[in-house]
Amino acid sequence: MTAAWLGHSTVLLNFFGITILTDPVLFPRIGIRLPFLTIGPKRLTHPALTFRELPPIDLVLLSHAHFDHLDTRTLHRFGKRTQVVTAPRTRDLLRWTRLRQITELGWNETRAVQTAAGDLVVKAFRVQHWGARLQYDEYRGYNGYVIERQGRRVIFAGDTALTNSFAGLRDDRPCDLAIMGIGAYEPWIRSHCTPEQAVAMADDAGARFIQPVHHQTFKLSFEPFREPIERFTAALQNSPERIALREIGETFVLPA
Repeated sequence: MTAAWLGHSTVLLNFFGITILTDPVLFPRIGIRLPFLTIGPKRLTHPALTFRELPPIDLVLLSHAHFDHLDTRTLHRFGKRTQVVTAPRTRDLLRWTRLRQITELGWNETRAVQTAAGDLVVKAFRVQHWGARLQYDEYRGYNGYVIERQGRRVIFAGDTALTNSFAGLRDDRPCDLAIMGIGAYEPWIRSHCTPEQAVAMADDAGARFIQPVHHQTFKLSFEPFREPIERFTAALQNSPERIALREIGETFVLPA
């Protein structure tokens, strides 16, 4: 099992032969799309891979509808073979793409995903965030996910502030990796956790390794550019071996 950080919340997972992409955002700017123009934040760090460099993707996981997580320009590039699991009441945002195998999952709902490389199970869980894309569509959902295959589990938290939901994910089965956002907390602490809180929630879930994302890509808040990863590293100074990776472009390989 491998997990490559392409930037922001976009992680390319090879989950024992099944390829998964989380919240794919691969273009230079995010925001409202107009003809020949996108109005919104500019990317500060290039993605580790372009779309053309991606392998065929079996499954796309979409946590919520915010522009930095659900980028229709990127999603338009996928073909019909790619399956999508997304939050409730977000399917309509994909209607102009070629994606057709779309499943909306509510909290605590589970979906068995069948691919040519085998099957996996996706479960949605509640996080502390919100799902509106614009000011008037607060009805849209928002999720974190647990994906499971061959007895191994990965958590993709999406965006979340501090919550006790992660403790509810812990049981007698191992959790190999928690992909946790660690940036955009200043001043948005009510919707994005601090690095220390990300570690605490991953600990609550019993995660063996933690992969920090949602930093070093877009300027979405006021904390210094390198502060999230520095605080995250300091929070795990007594167990640095649990840090899956630190920089965009790195790949984590799950030890045996």
